[in-house]
Amino acid sequence: MIESMAGWVAGRATVVLLILGSSVTDAAAQTAPQDPGVRGGPPGAGQPLTGLNPQELAFFDLAKDAFMEVDDVAEGLGPRFNLDSCAGCHAQPAVGGSSPSINPQIAAATRAGARNVIPSFITLNGPVREARFPSDGGVHDLFTIAGRSDALGCNIAQPDFATELARNNVIFRIPTPVFGAGLIAATPDENLIADAAAPAVDDRRQQLRIAGVFNRQKKTQDAFQNNGNDGTISRFGWKAQNKSVAIFAGEAYNVEQGVTNELFPNERQGDPSCQFTTHPEDHTDIGSTSLAALSDVVLFAKFMDLLAAPVPAPPTASSTAGQQAFMKAGCDVCHIPQHTTGASSITALNYVTHFPYSDFQVHDMGNGLADGIPQGEASGSQFRTAPLWGLGQRIFFLHDGRTTDLLQVIRAHNSPQSEASTSVSAFNSLTPQEKQDLLNFLRSL
Repeated sequence: MIESMAGWVAGRATVVLLILGSSVTDAAAQTAPQDPGVRGGPPGAGQPLTGLNPQELAFFDLAKDAFMEVDDVAEGLGPRFNLDSCAGCHAQPAVGGSSPSINPQIAAATRAGARNVIPSFITLNGPVREARFPSDGGVHDLFTIAGRSDALGCNIAQPDFATELARNNVIFRIPTPVFGAGLIAATPDENLIADAAAPAVDDRRQQLRIAGVFNRQKKTQDAFQNNGNDGTISRFGWKAQNKSVAIFAGEAYNVEQGVTNELFPNERQGDPSCQFTTHPEDHTDIGSTSLAALSDVVLFAKFMDLLAAPVPAPPTASSTAGQQAFMKAGCDVCHIPQHTTGASSITALNYVTHFPYSDFQVHDMGNGLADGIPQGEASGSQFRTAPLWGLGQRIFFLHDGRTTDLLQVIRAHNSPQSEASTSVSAFNSLTPQEKQDLLNFLRSL
């Protein structure tokens, strides 16, 4: 009887402990900080700059149409390409953004009868990607026009990605958003330098062992670097390798879509059986004086120049506290909140304070993020401080789109030789509530 009673008590105690243990575990799970995910509601981006006059607005609309156009072979697509439209890559949460939730590369691979095989690293719900081989530093386009109804006679093969993956010789890049590009371009070098060297920033940088540098236009141009020799700060692209939005647009048109243009006039694939047009395929129509005579590259660049910065969500108590936590962890010494443009011929860009949350320097991000691709003055482990504006509505993160989780992004900043390691340690020391507030702040941007 006593033994039975003792067994009953012990059993009850075990059940109680299990219930309590489950409750404690559930409570801990509920209080663990987590990325709240892509912010809902209407896109806070994709609109023209505030203050454009009617003529500038009309130009923006024309340029946007060009940016959204889907090219075929007659318009210069291929012979090798990653996608057939600028807006296909730059789509989330609006035209000008980054990878959308449904990868358009899947449909483009077989459009018009093309015989492409989808590489293993391209998935329907994954990010738009380009592939580079560290062995030569270059972009190796995913697809060809072989088999398309508008490319009869072209029979070139796709790269052997399976073999290169087995050799660990493939790295990826995803599209960078181009929102607010005109504001970034219109910010004078001296303003960027002064903002990064401000005493309040510089003192904290020394404490956190941050040693960013600007990627300047110094090195000799080669096949994979578009750097001149003027010594000015380059600020576009994952490694700040592109000096201007025009260079950014011209290179992307040639490399991502295979369209030769006035900035990049040479075909990357020389097989004569795959040449169906004269070059450069995109060019200014010098026989016309209408606005339609402008080349696509000019229109792409002006679309980006006139594209407004993303609008953040209204602040909440949590996001406001999160901004303080962001500063407490030292994130703001690289992700500098604001800069001011200089004198501009476009009134809407003239002496405008904007909030990109970037210093536009390149920083050593350590072994965990290194891709082994030097570009300009940026080494194989250095990357431009990614602007955080619009982060709340982005899906894929880091240069290769490896994660959709902001917590994983923060952790990826901490690896051997990474300049951000001390800041990540500071983040790890925050309370769970401070961490959650910081994540909520990032998703409000």
